[in-house]
Amino acid sequence: MRIITLIENLVYSKNLLAEHGLSLYIETGNRKVLFDTGQTSHFIHNASVLGIDLTAIDAVVISHGHYDHTGGLYPFLKINNRAQVHIKKEAFYPKYHGADKFIGINYDAVLDKRVIYVNHPIQLDDDLYIMPDIPVLNMADTNFDQLKIKTSDGLIDDMFDDELYLAITANKKLSVISSCSHRGIINIMLAAKARFSLPVNTILGGFHIRNNSDAQMDSLIRYLKELSPKAIGICHCTGVEKYAELACHFKDKVFYNYTGNVVLVSD
Repeated sequence: MRIITLIENLVYSKNLLAEHGLSLYIETGNRKVLFDTGQTSHFIHNASVLGIDLTAIDAVVISHGHYDHTGGLYPFLKINNRAQVHIKKEAFYPKYHGADKFIGINYDAVLDKRVIYVNHPIQLDDDLYIMPDIPVLNMADTNFDQLKIKTSDGLIDDMFDDELYLAITANKKLSVISSCSHRGIINIMLAAKARFSLPVNTILGGFHIRNNSDAQMDSLIRYLKELSPKAIGICHCTGVEKYAELACHFKDKVFYNYTGNVVLVSD
C-alpha cells in the first residue's frame, strides 16, 4: 500500500504546486482512494505531474467539512464520473472561523447520486477502513478554538462531529491517517487502538498542534512514546515549530509529509 501526498503546504519540486490544504492518494492492491481534495483544483495538476490518473479513483473520503480539505471536490467530480464520496452529514453544516468568515463547503446537487454518508465504519479494502467515531476522552487534546457552526439560534462551538480518519491494518499492524485532528490526535489514536488492538506502525497527517501549550505538547509526547510507532509523518496544520519539537524527541521516526512525498505502509 502506498500513500502519495498530492498537495500540502510545502513543496520542493518546481513542477508541483502547494497551498494551505491537504489531499492524499492511497493505492491498495484493489482500490484507489482520494483522502481530501485540498483547497483548490491544484491537486489535480499535481496528480498529472506525478503520473496519477484521477479518473481511476474508486472512492473519495472527506475528513471534515473545511474549505482546505474540500475545495477541490467539485472540480474532481467533473473529471471523475465513478467515484463515490464518503463523508459525514455534519460536514455540510455551515462552518465559520469567528463570527463572519465562512470556511465550510456547500452542498451541490452533483453529489445527489454519488454521496455515501458515513455513520459507521466502512471497509474500503482488505486492510483499509473509514472510521467515523472519535470519542473525546481527552478534552485538552482537541482543537476547536474560534471554530463555529451557524445555526438558526446563532453561532455555536464546532465540536467536529463530522471528523473521520482512515485506519490501515496491513501486516497485523495499525496505521492511522488523520487529515486535521481537530478532535485530537490522542483521541483519534485511542479510538483506533480500542477498535483494532494492534501495535502501531505509522501515524500520518495533520495534527493541528501549532498553537498547543507546553502542557499539551508534554501530554502528546508522553502518549506517542507509549504508543512507540515506527514512523510519524506530520504535515499541513501541525506547525513547523511543533514538527521540530517532535523531531527532537523522536529523531528519525518523524518526517515531514510534503507535497509529492511517497509513503509505503509495510512491515
